[in-house]
This record gives sequence, structure tokens and C-alpha cells, in this order.
Amino acid sequence: MFKFWGSQEQQAQPGQQEGSSHSWYPPSVGGSPNSSRPTTPSSTASNGFNLQRPGERPYSPSPAEAAGIIVLLKNKSVDELRKLLSDKDAYNQFLLSVDEVKIQNNIRDELRKETLQLARNNLDKEPQIMELRNQCRIIRTTELAAALEKLNELERQKEETLKFYSPVSFLRRLQDAMKETEEESEILNRQLLDREIDLGPFLQKYKMLRTNYHRRALIHLAAKTSPVG
Repeated sequence: MFKFWGSQEQQAQPGQQEGSSHSWYPPSVGGSPNSSRPTTPSSTASNGFNLQRPGERPYSPSPAEAAGIIVLLKNKSVDELRKLLSDKDAYNQFLLSVDEVKIQNNIRDELRKETLQLARNNLDKEPQIMELRNQCRIIRTTELAAALEKLNELERQKEETLKFYSPVSFLRRLQDAMKETEEESEILNRQLLDREIDLGPFLQKYKMLRTNYHRRALIHLAAKTSPVG
């Protein structure tokens, strides 16, 4: 990720090169024996040191972040820089001392604590959830069943009421009442002819029957000829 300018290194002896070859980085990280400048571990991400998950985009630090890390590294000696390359513990200690890494670790720790707290809260609420689930099951099998049965009965009554007071049903009942009144008038007329009833009572009953008949007939005619809206 970084290369360091302004620091010069003397030509290393062959024995020193052999001693520094025991690095925890891949061979390309330590550089060739003729290299006078060490390279950082991030420069070998393509050589197997990349810890990113499949499908993730490689992390690219911003110029400000890169400048901040360069400031931390530029004052270190060549021996210190070589130690960062060859000593994993030293590199990790330096990495954890970077402010950006500290911030990310703090955020990670806070998120972990919040996640654990949410998990504990969910576990604490599990008995309450089970109790509510049991109550719902009881309501569904008892109270809900009774309420549905009552609802169905009310729906049936509603349908019957609408059917009873529908225009078609009204006309049919009115026509039946007219037919019944006509039959009663015929019966009353036969009673008069058979002298089963006197003229005075006959006139009163017959007049009332015919009045009802003609009133219903007029209503029936008006209902049939009027638009239903």
C-alpha cells in the first residue's frame, strides 16, 4: 500500500539477507536482496495475504488515511521498518496503535455489545412470547370459533332480511295479499247468496275487503311502473 521515500539503506551483507528471510510474509514482501527499500505487507495482497471475503471489493484507504499512516511510518528507522515486515507481533502492535484501526475496533466492540444485548433481551422475552402464543392458540380454538359462528348467523339473518325487503319480495307479498283478499271477498259473497250472513254485516265486511284490495292493487301497479333506484 505504501512505499517510503527519504530513507536510504546501506547494502545488506549476504548473512543479513539470509537472517531476514525468515519472515512471516510471503517471499515477495521482503523484497529482493538488491532492494534498498522495504515494502509493506499490504503491497502483497495479491500474493495470498488478502483476508477479504469472496465477493467483497478490496478496501482502498482514502488519501487522508494513507497520509496519516505514512506520517506514522516515515520517522521509523530502517531496522524498525524491517521488524514490522519480519515480526508479526510487532506489525500487529503497530496496526492496533493506528487511530483509524482503534476507531474501527471500538465500533466493532460497540456493535458486538449491542447485538449481544439484543440477543439477551430476545431470550428474556421468550417465555412471554410462548405465553402469548398459547393464548392466541386458545383464543383461536375457543373464542374465535364462537365469534365466527355468531358472525355466520348474523350474516345469514342479514341475507334473509335483505331478501325479505327486496322489491321483488315486496311485490310478491303484495300480490299474495291481493289474492287472499279476493278469495275472502268471494267467500263472503257466497255466504250472502246462501243467506249465511245478513246484508248489513255483509256490506261492511265486503266494503273493507274491496278497499284493501284496490289499495294494494294501486300500490302494486305503482311499484311495478316506478324505477327501482
